[in-house]
Amino acid sequence: MPVEKFEAVAESVAGLKVSCHSREFEFFLDEPKNLGGTNTGMNPVEALLSSLGACKVIVAKSFARLHKIKLNSIRIELEGELDTDGFMGKNPEAKIGFSKIITNFYIDADNTDEEIAEYVEFINRTCPVADTIENPPVMVSNIIK
Repeated sequence: MPVEKFEAVAESVAGLKVSCHSREFEFFLDEPKNLGGTNTGMNPVEALLSSLGACKVIVAKSFARLHKIKLNSIRIELEGELDTDGFMGKNPEAKIGFSKIITNFYIDADNTDEEIAEYVEFINRTCPVADTIENPPVMVSNIIK
């Protein structure tokens, strides 16, 4: 199967507010006021959690029939633990990014608890965003003038 390429552009708007573009879509990320932003959008780590949750919901909905899951509804809540002293340089021992991400699945399905638990394992294994976090890709940075 061919490799699919995805692209995104992030550009400073004002202060810490960032315009994010991909295909014909745009959204804004910002920081809360207590972290120097204007609180006009999620911050990047909140967007990461949202992307992870959305990816898991999409996997769940896309594969439910194939796995004989009679999915009535699904909601995923995520919580990430991040020591801001790492990012702010106050504690060189602190991890800069999330040290823990908790996913809570709220699934209404006409299946047994065991079937749902097995399906959640499948969702976690199959989610591309989860895989990217758990198995980091090669990161390349280019400076273009």
